[in-house]
Amino acid sequence: MMEMDVETVVREPVSPHALRASALRQARWLMAFYGITPEELVARVPAQMAAVDSGVPRALPVKYRHPVTGDTWDGEGSHPQWLRRALLQDGYRVAELRVDGHGDAGASSGVVSPIV
Repeated sequence: MMEMDVETVVREPVSPHALRASALRQARWLMAFYGITPEELVARVPAQMAAVDSGVPRALPVKYRHPVTGDTWDGEGSHPQWLRRALLQDGYRVAELRVDGHGDAGASSGVVSPIV
């Protein structure tokens, strides 16, 4: 078995042609794995994805709102500190913090009391 020095491997330049060929192999493999057709690649994208492609940040709907502070979270990424505090220290349940038909928060009654 041939031994290779890690430093030598890392420092060797890779031609743009080799990088492109590697990217094409990966793309073809991913298309086959997920069953993606070439037509799907050129099809119109949904409006939400078009905003990302155009460089315009997409505004996601708020999924969770603290009924007292008004802090919000769209449900993407790591849990915000206010949500952790509301659930672990203030005694709220997830259902109480959901909005837009997902739970009680933001209901016309106003404030949702924590469970004591």
